[in-house]
Amino acid sequence: QVQLVESGGGLVQAGGSLRLSCAASGRTFSSSTMAWFRQAPGKEREFVAAINRSRGVTYYADSVKGRFTITGDNAKNTVYLQMNSLKPEDTAVYYCAAGSPPTWTSLRIAEGSWYYYWGQGTQVTVSS
Repeated sequence: QVQLVESGGGLVQAGGSLRLSCAASGRTFSSSTMAWFRQAPGKEREFVAAINRSRGVTYYADSVKGRFTITGDNAKNTVYLQMNSLKPEDTAVYYCAAGSPPTWTSLRIAEGSWYYYWGQGTQVTVSS
């Protein structure tokens, strides 16, 4: 089992920044990839960013590319999501996830079904 705990959400004005953290515990070695997803009210969950834990390679959704950065600290079993130039449309509950997509391709990385463990979510609200 892997437990994931997110923190760092909050209310910020458009153009501002937030850093989310996801602390993992348990059998973290069983998951090759850590990712962030988000879900806005009335919308489906969407992929945001992912990082391969051993290689450090990253992948981003087009909507956040150039504004968000995902990093990992394996010694601390923690993944971060630095969010800059935030927009009102970034408002959502952000979820941390751990899993092992079979291939490092955009299709597989962004599929929620490959992620076995999920955090409880942290709310990010961006005011205009």
